[in-house]
Amino acid sequence: MVAMTDEEQKEQLKSFMKRYGSPIIIGVLLALCAFFAWQWWNKKQAIEASNRTAQFQEILNQQENASSDDAAYKKLQADANTLIKESPDSVQALQSQLVLAKLAYDKKDYANATKILTNAQTSKVDDEGLKAIVNVRLAYTQIEQNQLDQALKTLDQVKLESFIPSVEEARGDIFVAQKKIADAQKSYKKAWDVLVERKQVRELLQIKLANVGVMVEDPEIESPILTPAQGATPTVSSVEAESAENGNTTTENTASES
Repeated sequence: MVAMTDEEQKEQLKSFMKRYGSPIIIGVLLALCAFFAWQWWNKKQAIEASNRTAQFQEILNQQENASSDDAAYKKLQADANTLIKESPDSVQALQSQLVLAKLAYDKKDYANATKILTNAQTSKVDDEGLKAIVNVRLAYTQIEQNQLDQALKTLDQVKLESFIPSVEEARGDIFVAQKKIADAQKSYKKAWDVLVERKQVRELLQIKLANVGVMVEDPEIESPILTPAQGATPTVSSVEAESAENGNTTTENTASES
């Protein structure tokens, strides 16, 4: 093969650039535009997420006063609804809905709590832990309104294994309300076995088991649990701290605050 002279190489390069130069330049420019647009989008998303987090933190800061002060409650509602309207499918919006529902529940405004949580069910947030909390909370608002069959259907939507204790305890509460004691025993016991295995808080559940005639031993609890005949008071509580069963940090914070 005969080597090309410098002049021939220059002519070949000119011919190549004349034929392919423009597409190559355009391709490089498009790649650069895409890269910088991607960087800008990521930065914009990070700033918006940071702003939403600050908004939600302010809502949490207002929560304690909102429980007893009507003006503070209205301010919290306005701030939370603004966040929800501006970013309906954000984690912070879903957390805000949980806070609003909790406050409504505490005020015994179960219809409003149900409305808030039903709307929260439509969130597109990719966080199964938060969605599970929404459904467990919704089931308890339905229990308070004697919508027991609907509450069972709501609990069926919770598929996360980490929420087995919360779901089974809620089912047990429903069965107690329906006077289906055998079913309540099974659900409470299923929740109890998981909590014992995980070494999580279970004193209240032990009382509930005693109330339906099931005595369980817990070596970590020194005081005896009274049976109904010995004076124990039947208890059907509101939502337990689901966050203790969910390894997600965001979910834990929401559950404890809500």
